[in-house]
Amino acid sequence: MHRRSHRATLMTSTLTVALLSACASAPEPAPEPAAPVLKGSVEVFEGDARIGRYTSSPWGFSTVSYWIEGPEGVVVIDTQFLLSAAEELIEAAEAHTGKKVVAAIVLHANPDKFNGTPAFQARGIKVLTSAQIIALMPEVHDKRVKAFYERYKPDYPLELPRPDSFGDQTTTLQLAGLPVELHVTGAGCSEAHVIATFDGHLFGGDLLANGTHSWLEIGRTDAWLQRLDEMDALAPRFVHPGRGASGGPDLIAQERTYLLKIIELVAAATPTLPPDKEALARVQRQIEALYPKHRYAVFLNIGLPAEWRRQASARPSE
Repeated sequence: MHRRSHRATLMTSTLTVALLSACASAPEPAPEPAAPVLKGSVEVFEGDARIGRYTSSPWGFSTVSYWIEGPEGVVVIDTQFLLSAAEELIEAAEAHTGKKVVAAIVLHANPDKFNGTPAFQARGIKVLTSAQIIALMPEVHDKRVKAFYERYKPDYPLELPRPDSFGDQTTTLQLAGLPVELHVTGAGCSEAHVIATFDGHLFGGDLLANGTHSWLEIGRTDAWLQRLDEMDALAPRFVHPGRGASGGPDLIAQERTYLLKIIELVAAATPTLPPDKEALARVQRQIEALYPKHRYAVFLNIGLPAEWRRQASARPSE
């Protein structure tokens, strides 16, 4: 497809179903639609036309993926939550660039990152991630397929998606004629992450959020702050978050401020075990008041108890 003939259509496609407000990792109840319409939106990053962004419909949790256009094809970052959205992502990237998608990278082990893997592989597109993330995927998939398969079948993969491993160490791969650096790192919103960088661009997945609450399910804010320090050390010019608009390195500082505020407010409540539901509710109200425009406040329902347990477990016994 020719870039010019399809760009206007892609740029004006809109999200047409407003059904869910939780991320793909959170099995929050939601009404069943009569006929979900899977039509996502496409944007091109203003700072560099080689970088594109696809966002699925709300039926697919408004999941974000990126692409990088190279001289020999296109590299996709994260493969989408639903198989049909993965297909739409591939077609959108190829229609906009006029080039074939030749590789995809999975940044961490949540289904909104890896579920679309089979759709890519069916087209002969290699999907890559770290050995650490691959090791986490069976347990995560088993948990989430029980929550989501009946709702989304046959659009949700029943079998475990199987990306290929690029190894367990940070490396630079030549993909689509581009050097893409894949930084293997530890826990944050998942127990293992890959941070992808290319020519001053940093793709942080859900380690970064812009205008939304963060996914704190595993209670590893201490490690998450280390991940942000690692991102700072990479000195990016452009930063692409897992949720919200792309921007500059100030997005890393913004995420750090957010996490530190959550840690501070939970600590001020003197957490002990078992978690105090009333105290947690008060902390959540405080956070929502501080960030009134942030989307996905539902994430705090799981994230705050996890942070509470982390701090309570670390307190010296009296």
